[in-house]
Amino acid sequence: MTAGGRPAEPEVIWSRPQRAGRGPRPAHSRESIAAEAVRIADAEGIEAASMRRVAAGIGAGTMSLYNYVPRKEELYELMVDAVSGEYEFTAPTGDWRADLLALARQTRALMHRHPWLPRLLSPVYGFSPNALRYLEHSLECLAPLDVPDAEKLELVAAVNGAVATYVAGELAMAERARALPWSEDEEQGVRTAWLGSRLASGEYPRLAAAVSGTGPVPGAGLDMAAVFDRSVSRLLGAWEA
Repeated sequence: MTAGGRPAEPEVIWSRPQRAGRGPRPAHSRESIAAEAVRIADAEGIEAASMRRVAAGIGAGTMSLYNYVPRKEELYELMVDAVSGEYEFTAPTGDWRADLLALARQTRALMHRHPWLPRLLSPVYGFSPNALRYLEHSLECLAPLDVPDAEKLELVAAVNGAVATYVAGELAMAERARALPWSEDEEQGVRTAWLGSRLASGEYPRLAAAVSGTGPVPGAGLDMAAVFDRSVSRLLGAWEA
């Protein structure tokens, strides 16, 4: 162990005691540290969840925080585990595709509550206590699917990757709308008029036909929850095939 409680060799934070070194009972817990980091990141973005800010938020010195969380990466791991505890697991129905879709919906909602989460998705953070419970439940839901267990894990990873990509797009659009110097409706009106003129030119007949039933701008007015469900369902169907 180096100065400040930082490990000299690689280790898993979950295998460490709550606080390094000897002394009185820890004044803080990983749960309180993670909760404060999540609160900051939800309000201001992941960059704001620095060790200094988190330490100040729980009433600790920055250096003393390293006794509980030796590295910034482990703070992220605590954060991912904390929000992973928000899943509500129900008994599998026997319809694995319906059960995985329900989990995907929860993941989408989780990422909207915590917009920083897609940026931290990594196998490194995928084996915390709450993440393990999520994986175990996912495999339980996939019990009726007749493929090797290792491939079921690949399916879970593929669905989570698709959800993260989908939500990242939603978050980016929402962020752009907030940054516009005019209303989103005004922006959409100008873009609709321009795209409509291009489609009317006859240069893009297939695109014009594709969007004719949804309006002049692809994606405008769509039920994004329904699109999400269709996208995930198609992924699940392809896997079964």
